[in-house]
Amino acid sequence: MTEAFENSPVVALLGTGTMGLGMGRNIAAAGLTLRAWNRTQAKADPLTQDGATVLASAAEAVSGADIVVTMLFDADSVAAAIDQAAPSLTPGTIWIQTSTVGVEGDARLAALAGQHGLVYVDAPVLGTKGPAEAGTLTVLASGPESAKPRVAPVLDAIGSRTLWVGEAGAGTRLKLVANGWVLTVVDGLAQSLRTAEAFGLDPALFLDAVKGGAVDAPYLGIKGNAMLNGSYDPAFTLSGAVKDATLIEEGARAAGADPAFVAIAREHLLRAEQAGHGDKDMSAVYLGY
Repeated sequence: MTEAFENSPVVALLGTGTMGLGMGRNIAAAGLTLRAWNRTQAKADPLTQDGATVLASAAEAVSGADIVVTMLFDADSVAAAIDQAAPSLTPGTIWIQTSTVGVEGDARLAALAGQHGLVYVDAPVLGTKGPAEAGTLTVLASGPESAKPRVAPVLDAIGSRTLWVGEAGAGTRLKLVANGWVLTVVDGLAQSLRTAEAFGLDPALFLDAVKGGAVDAPYLGIKGNAMLNGSYDPAFTLSGAVKDATLIEEGARAAGADPAFVAIAREHLLRAEQAGHGDKDMSAVYLGY
């Protein structure tokens, strides 16, 4: 492994949607050579302004790349992208998989990496659109020890903190744990605001009551004010939250845990999605009450 590779790898980014576009801009801003692809090319084209090369196919994007990064909606879309890229993949190439795909999905993608001789780094991220754009995501990385110095330039570019948590697959499991907490907080917040309304109170009083106290958190203010102001520009879509809640339930039950609160949150998220709010921010669960 050459020093040049370690310090300045050629990176292929597959997926430039809500999260991927910001990640791509930070990879390019770090001085790394970036080749990008998205199923809808118009969503990748803005990266040309950052010096990236946008390609028409996944196979073209990964050609000559040292590291492939995937940031797509689910395991199926990730697997489809890697299958499309397969003709140009070189054994030994590192694959950093940052999408939230669930336990079963992660196992399927790890097997796919093995089929193509890729070095698989399971590295989902904590954060939404804003942190992705700011390069302040938390990366939950897992994979072979030998990959750490090789992927560091990319992970440092997309995040402000990288937490290595064990062998590949551990990152996905920790991401499900964290997302389960987030979803129950958002759902509980929506319920609290609606209960305040039912009691004849201004729901903003709830946010004022907890502000600055031991049970306060920045997330309460961000999501609570979004709910009350009707500001649902998606930092993370409600449909994505439904998908994640399902993955958390499935993974937890398979492991012998009881995901009761996540199951309730999923029901409420699903209700809001069925009411037509799937493309809004997940805080639109408030509209389902």
